[in-house]
Amino acid sequence: MAKKPKTPDNNIAQNKRARFDYHIEEKFEAGVSLQGWEVKSLRQGKGQITETYVIVQNGEAFLIGAQIQPLNTVSTHYVIEPQRTRKLLLNRKELNKLMMATEQKGKTIVALSLFWKRHLVKCQIAIASGKKQHDKRDTEKDRDWNRQKQRIMQHSNR
Repeated sequence: MAKKPKTPDNNIAQNKRARFDYHIEEKFEAGVSLQGWEVKSLRQGKGQITETYVIVQNGEAFLIGAQIQPLNTVSTHYVIEPQRTRKLLLNRKELNKLMMATEQKGKTIVALSLFWKRHLVKCQIAIASGKKQHDKRDTEKDRDWNRQKQRIMQHSNR
């Protein structure tokens, strides 16, 4: 019997901290404007978006805090800034939604993940509101309970 070809993982980087710290309300998919050396570094998996957020200025969205480590072979040719501000490519309707959301009190825009879509780098961003400390504890309790249920179910199926 022939094996199925393994599908490649399209994720480059994920921001797991954002899902813990924020209530995710609405998600968007945005293109990222990158330089050539940044794409090469992302192909090697050298991207990080843990402390990343999005701002909207003058009708444009920008990704702030995303860190892409340069490759050794490229860093000799260019002046490299690993944490530079990168422009996000969104249509006008999506930008208007983001602008309206950030004007509301307690709303922010966070980056959830960087991924490949065919040959393009995309960023999943979301409108989010911050969680309180007790909300974080409830989330952790739910996660622990779900793990416990899985263990019980696996043990009873044996």
